[in-house]
Amino acid sequence: MNHRTIEINFIEYSSIERLNDVESQLVNKAREIAKNAWAPYSGFHVGAAILLDNGKIIIGNNQENAASPSGLCAERVALFAANANYPRDRVVAMAISAFNKKGMVNTPITPCGSCRQSILEAEERFGIPVKLILDSAHSIYVIEGIKNLLPLSFGKMML
Repeated sequence: MNHRTIEINFIEYSSIERLNDVESQLVNKAREIAKNAWAPYSGFHVGAAILLDNGKIIIGNNQENAASPSGLCAERVALFAANANYPRDRVVAMAISAFNKKGMVNTPITPCGSCRQSILEAEERFGIPVKLILDSAHSIYVIEGIKNLLPLSFGKMML
């Protein structure tokens, strides 16, 4: 039997002011669109802003449905909109922000398993890692590539 350890590598910033201009712009877009999320059941509002290599920013937010789990997470809403409207443009970065009933969350949220798999598909489709910028009231995590959150992933290399 072999015991192995998987490490997660990321940079933690104390505030949005520490980010570069592009990252700050993405976080602000994610914060803004989160407030428009359709979340009448959970009260948990999530926004995602994606930067494409053509310079366009695509936004999405979570969309809940009484017939759960037929709603969609903000990350997939944004990714699917990007793929539908700009199918040849690579996803470079994604910022994710969330608010609950008390305000902005205190620690960065990470994408769910379905969203992680969808981000992996974007990375594999275009052959580049997607920078993830996970936002919160007290810190921001910047992660270079989804494999830091999904290290033992299932992708096209398995098929």
